[in-house]
Amino acid sequence: MKHIKSKIVAAAIIVMTTLCPVASVADSTNIPKVDSTITTAKTAAVDSAATELITDEELIEAEETGGLHKELKSKFIEGSAGFMSLVALALVIGLAFCIERIIYLTLSEINAKKLMETLSRKIEEDDIEGAKDICRNTRGPVASICYQGLMRIGESIENIERSIVSYGAVQMSNLERGCSWIKLCITIAPSLGFLGTVIGMVMAFDDIRMAGDISATIVASGMKVALITTIFGIIVALVLQLFYNYIVSKIEHITSQMEESAITLLDGITKYKKR
Repeated sequence: MKHIKSKIVAAAIIVMTTLCPVASVADSTNIPKVDSTITTAKTAAVDSAATELITDEELIEAEETGGLHKELKSKFIEGSAGFMSLVALALVIGLAFCIERIIYLTLSEINAKKLMETLSRKIEEDDIEGAKDICRNTRGPVASICYQGLMRIGESIENIERSIVSYGAVQMSNLERGCSWIKLCITIAPSLGFLGTVIGMVMAFDDIRMAGDISATIVASGMKVALITTIFGIIVALVLQLFYNYIVSKIEHITSQMEESAITLLDGITKYKKR
């Protein structure tokens, strides 16, 4: 602000020195005319000073406004660092499990229809070993359960089906691994926010007791902590819930692929055995 005031004073002095010769020329005809070059230079100086003044005001306004990250940082500090750190920890842990599950499920997805067409063709050609090699070289639970069925192709259909179902349950547990931790973070985040709300209310009543008077200024600090922690806890829960629903949809898609592939494989093995 001192820098801006100094520029305002400089601009005012330049304006006064520019106007004084013009006024003297208007009052007296004996004084020589002001040189046009000097007048132009002074006008340019005034414009430059005004431009710099406007630029500095815009910079100060931008600094005072700040960005979204600065606003979040200030609210995080205002909401009591202790509880806000717990909420942030729940967010980080939940996002870590979400990212890990999304990567795992993305790598587990394959073109199941193309795989089953290739396996059915190999089984029809009596190339069981070739079908096993395809399953070994293909990632994902669909290829794994097909490999388990082909490993027992010499046994009865009931034993093959039982093996596929049992191994499918194992693959399902692998797909759902870590989801319980995501649900835990979704539950904990708003609970921590509500705990902050209760603590903020206790702080507000304690301030009232210490002051011996009820006023908006006394209650405001405790209520602010309560509301900020609650808001951040709900936001964390909403973000994790979106990721969790996306993960569940991918698990359901892979599960349906496993079921369809198991049925197709059993049909192909049944035809193979009836020859």
